[in-house]
Amino acid sequence: MTGRRLAHLTAWAAAAGAVAVGGWAGLVSGALPADLGVGRRIRKLGLQPLDIAAPREVIFDVIGQPYLGRTTRAMGEKVRVLERGGDMVLAAHHTPLGGRWKAVTVETVRFTRPERVDFRLVRGPVPYVVESFTLTERDGATRLLYEGELGTDLWRAGQWWGEKVAKRWEATVADSLASVKEEAERRARG
Repeated sequence: MTGRRLAHLTAWAAAAGAVAVGGWAGLVSGALPADLGVGRRIRKLGLQPLDIAAPREVIFDVIGQPYLGRTTRAMGEKVRVLERGGDMVLAAHHTPLGGRWKAVTVETVRFTRPERVDFRLVRGPVPYVVESFTLTERDGATRLLYEGELGTDLWRAGQWWGEKVAKRWEATVADSLASVKEEAERRARG
């Protein structure tokens, strides 16, 4: 093999590696959404019921605050409203992935006061996510029920990726629900 040919192959391999790393980083962060529409697999996102010692109107207000009201500084690092309508917003959600990496998802968020908040993914690491928070009053408390679906393309390869994304997604939702519970119960006591 000549030196020139070896240099050409090395350059090609380096370029292919850079494209692969860039593509992977784009997919993980949500910057390079892949919605191919072939081999779509849908999986449920974990049903997460949560009992909260607060009226559902208070819980609804806590959930809606960063979208419908003034976003606090702490929430401003996690949520940025891109567009507001009467009962719906388009919002970018920033989720730390470790180090300087962040995933950015863009979702519509629709509000049906006081019993429901629905999310639909517009851009993210998978092509399809729908979620809902349903609020039902029971014996002086409120049951918040989270449920959703996540979809990926490319058959088994997409299913593998969906499992990875779903694990992180459900953990992020669980953290958000814990924060909602803490803040709603604090408001209800005060």
